[in-house]
Amino acid sequence: MAEDEEVTLTTEQTEKLLQFQDLTGIEDMERCRNILDQHDWNIETAVQDTLNVSEGKPTVYDRTTQASQPPVRTPEVNTNPRDQRIFTVARPTSSWFQWSYMMVFFPFRFFYTTVFDIVRWTLRLIWPDPRRIVTDPRGDVLSFITSYEERYGAAHPEFYRGSYSEALSDAKRDLKFLLVYLHGNDHQDTDQFCRDTLGNADVIEFINASLIFWAASVNSPEGYRVSLALRENTYPFLALIVLRDNKMTVVLRIEGAVSGESLIERVQRTMSETEGYLVAMRMGRQERNLNNTLRQEQDEAYRESLRQDQEKAKKKKEEEEEKNKQEQAEREQEEEKQNQIEERANRRIEKAALLPDEPDASNTDAVKILFKLPNGRRLERSFLKTCSLEVLYDYVYVQDEVPDEFQLQTNYPRRVLQCLPTEENETVPSIGDAGLSSREMLYVQDISD
Repeated sequence: MAEDEEVTLTTEQTEKLLQFQDLTGIEDMERCRNILDQHDWNIETAVQDTLNVSEGKPTVYDRTTQASQPPVRTPEVNTNPRDQRIFTVARPTSSWFQWSYMMVFFPFRFFYTTVFDIVRWTLRLIWPDPRRIVTDPRGDVLSFITSYEERYGAAHPEFYRGSYSEALSDAKRDLKFLLVYLHGNDHQDTDQFCRDTLGNADVIEFINASLIFWAASVNSPEGYRVSLALRENTYPFLALIVLRDNKMTVVLRIEGAVSGESLIERVQRTMSETEGYLVAMRMGRQERNLNNTLRQEQDEAYRESLRQDQEKAKKKKEEEEEKNKQEQAEREQEEEKQNQIEERANRRIEKAALLPDEPDASNTDAVKILFKLPNGRRLERSFLKTCSLEVLYDYVYVQDEVPDEFQLQTNYPRRVLQCLPTEENETVPSIGDAGLSSREMLYVQDISD
């Protein structure tokens, strides 16, 4: 009876039946046919559902939703490798029709697939896909957003207006979830998904509040590049990416049409499962930031202390230099003063040796002069009227307790005697020419100040 039912299959259904058996390794032909019947002979859905069931995963047989696929490794985000699937070796079938069909069509199938692969490979060499050359990733994204709004309106989640790499960087920096949407323009479910799911008010509110939403068309170079990285199987395609183990990792894949409620529920569930990693990373980042802040404050305090120490050392050095300068100046002044004292002492000795002898008091040309010093001391001596006033000056100069600089002044009338030559008058008058009488008192006036 089973053979009668198998004979009634069309050629397309028989081809799908054998292909399904090859992919799943199920030896029971009747079971394979029942599975295909349950999935409306959609071989992709049937194979994926069968493999998920064999691996203990939830079934994907849902008219409105498609199950997430295990993430794959991409050049830009870290994904878990696909689970290794172990197939049982198919034993010989019990139907002679199956064997006959396989034997007859196997050469044609082999030839067709081989020739098709060779032709496709050759065409790719001759006419490379222009989408592989990405020249303006941000422009591709902005162009998609413009075309999307022209076709579906402005009711959609807030698109990230940057390249895929920039979205990954921002999500990694801010420790946020990144939801990637790849738009298949020609897919039959795309329009309904954009209008009913992405246009859903709850979906818009949820995505805008919780996620970074990046989207692009796979027909653009930027979208095609991301498509090659994420390796989607069908459209619409969504991938939830987050930082995990220090790598941007795909934690959820949604392929095919999905309702707004299901989308929110699945994303929220995945976010709840992954939130622990983000909390740990946020705490680690806060701790590192705190340590960095403390280290910066310590470094700043050290630099400030070092600066103050340097200023103190500089100030101390300047004070020492200033002190040394003052001491040096004082030493120089002292040396100069000492030199002046020695020089004056030498001059006093020379002038004392040149003073004329005191004349006898009975000499009619003798003038007796009383000198009164600033300290009150009195000096008295006789001089000849023919002696120069410079002799009077030198006599006072060689005495002790005499100011360094002084001048001689008469008592009455008060006048200063020109005892030293000047530029105006190089000739010094004599005692007699100065009008001094036989007995005079002269005041020694200190002018050293």
